[in-house]
Amino acid sequence: MSFSVVTTDLLVGFLENIKLFGVTLLLAIPLGLVIALGSMTKFTPLRKFTRGFVWAIRGTPLMLQLFVVLYVPGLVFDVQIPGNNPRFTAAVIAFVINYACYFSEIYRGGIEGIPKGQYEAGQVLGLSKSQTFFKVVLMQVVKHIVPPMGNEIMTLIKDTSLARVIAIGEVITKAESFSAKGIIWPLFYTGVFFLVFCGILTIVLGKIEKKLDYYKG
Repeated sequence: MSFSVVTTDLLVGFLENIKLFGVTLLLAIPLGLVIALGSMTKFTPLRKFTRGFVWAIRGTPLMLQLFVVLYVPGLVFDVQIPGNNPRFTAAVIAFVINYACYFSEIYRGGIEGIPKGQYEAGQVLGLSKSQTFFKVVLMQVVKHIVPPMGNEIMTLIKDTSLARVIAIGEVITKAESFSAKGIIWPLFYTGVFFLVFCGILTIVLGKIEKKLDYYKG
């Protein structure tokens, strides 16, 4: 089997990783903020439920969550996952919930790290709580959370390889199929795809951090 054929097949598999990465990031970032606000609310039942949910998700393996999302709806509730590719949909649901919970803790740390004087200054200016948050606090939070968010995003692209446990044809699944035929190098070659993509992410995240350097606080 030629090098170009194997590389093309691996690239097709890695596109599945990128697709899962992109959809997860797009949905988990805003959902994480919603969860963070729920975990900080003064409404005690919602706060306790949200923090308990985050604790459960962060305390169990993502691999287990993939199996739960894929199999539990059908086996327990007799409900089928919608879509033309239910396995990919299940992976998206599991990844989004998992990473939204991790992002929520980063958001919460960033929000709670802002001095209370910032909120008091907003009140003095006649701003409501929501106006103070979006106009005064939010950009300061963004500046503080970019580095830890960057770490989680880098982890996410590598974690997409876990989707193979529910038979999604990502890059390592493709490489394993070649190793079963006695061709071992594709399994190691997958590292090149992840290294290149992580390198690109590092550059992008570095530029974002530099862009936020103007904001001191």
